[in-house]
Amino acid sequence: MGQKDITEKILADYNDVFADIVNVLLFEGKQVVDPNALESVKDKSQYKAQGKIHEEERDVSKVVKNHQRIRITFLGLEHQTEVDKDEPFRVIGYDGASYRAQLLSDSKERYPVVTLVLYFGMTRWNKATSLFESLEISDEWKPFVNDYKINLFEIAFLKPEQVDKFQSDFRIIADYLVQKRMNNDYVPSREELKHMDEVLKLMSVVAEDERFEDVQKDLHKEGGAKNMCDVLDRIENKGRIEGKIEGKIEGKIEGKIEGKIEGKIEGKIEAYYDDGKSVEEIAYKVGISAHEVEAIMDALNLRK
Repeated sequence: MGQKDITEKILADYNDVFADIVNVLLFEGKQVVDPNALESVKDKSQYKAQGKIHEEERDVSKVVKNHQRIRITFLGLEHQTEVDKDEPFRVIGYDGASYRAQLLSDSKERYPVVTLVLYFGMTRWNKATSLFESLEISDEWKPFVNDYKINLFEIAFLKPEQVDKFQSDFRIIADYLVQKRMNNDYVPSREELKHMDEVLKLMSVVAEDERFEDVQKDLHKEGGAKNMCDVLDRIENKGRIEGKIEGKIEGKIEGKIEGKIEGKIEGKIEAYYDDGKSVEEIAYKVGISAHEVEAIMDALNLRK
């Protein structure tokens, strides 16, 4: 997992965000999963490859307990920022390991496993979303191979009315991606954020703009920002201040360099003049026009 996956994981691990993602993407906004019924679990699986034991862990895993309809349901979130042609294999591996863990458990309870794959890319997912699409299977063999489909959601390609159904801070992320994809622009919301720190960390990588993370660090010291409008105002003001500072520094540096260059040229012109060189000869040797040589000589009072 890359940097994006890590920051996404931090935001989605909050119960209110996790439940919101599941309720909107699976149940069209109906409040099926109660955040208070969620319990974080570590879901690890092991496999042997090339004589070595390897361990994998889901990005975010929760168990829904004491639900009104289902006593226990296991839910896992997988985050993708790039298209992965082998995603069906990855998901079936996680799900199979979760079912096997139930089989090996002392508990007699059995419960369903549901995995959601959140894709944050700005281009369409153009690879497989099922096991059949991942494999080359002849028609005569298809009846004997069990297909396995993944629950994949392209966040940037959600409809605006779907985005409106989110009630947690995840709405900010989805709204940004959808706006950028549709309009190549972003108009921020004044909706107050609950998890400002995690949202800005994720925005910095989703937007590929480190200024969001820079502002997030500043907020730890100063505070004050409540929504994305405040954040963008701070980014803009910070840009103006940094621009002025950089301009002054660059101006001083350029001035010093130009002064040194001019000083060297003036010294050469004076030396060539003392040697009796003509204006044309001096211009050729110094690498400037004869008119410029005459102007410098006048400033140095070399011509009388």
